[in-house]
Amino acid sequence: MTTLSLQQYEFLLARAETVIQACNSRGLMLATAESCTGGLITGLLTEISGSSSVVDRGFTTYSNEAKHEILNVPEPLLAEFGAVSAPVAKAMAEGALKNARADIAVAVTGIAGPGGGSAEKPVGTVHFGLAAKNGRAHHAHYVFSDLDRQGVRAATINTAFTMILKELDKITGD
Repeated sequence: MTTLSLQQYEFLLARAETVIQACNSRGLMLATAESCTGGLITGLLTEISGSSSVVDRGFTTYSNEAKHEILNVPEPLLAEFGAVSAPVAKAMAEGALKNARADIAVAVTGIAGPGGGSAEKPVGTVHFGLAAKNGRAHHAHYVFSDLDRQGVRAATINTAFTMILKELDKITGD
């Protein structure tokens, strides 16, 4: 089991099933690029039977080097803005989409805590990127304050699932 509580796990597993069903009904493939969630998004998605028809691959890129080497996030972008930033989240999503056979990719990068935060980027800061083959790209930024590490990661996963579902509705016009 993950570091999520049983209640968080069950809730997120139900959300993952919704994402898998939504992608499957549209015939769309999905990729993930994860930093602060350490692969939990992909792990939850692949808990669902039949997920292999939807999940192409997941990239866990915890270090800056991995973000650059695997997702082609430019080193100057990482140096200028830091890993936890809008430009990096967008580049991670675009890199995942480029390096996968997927129609949509979601990326997360943040500070889950308990340490690592700063005045500019406090613990709970998370940037999300979403890229789609149709050229659509989105960014979202949240600060999940007053949550422990487990809570920040659970909130991040839930938000990523919500972003995917909203984008699927836009792609197919539902």
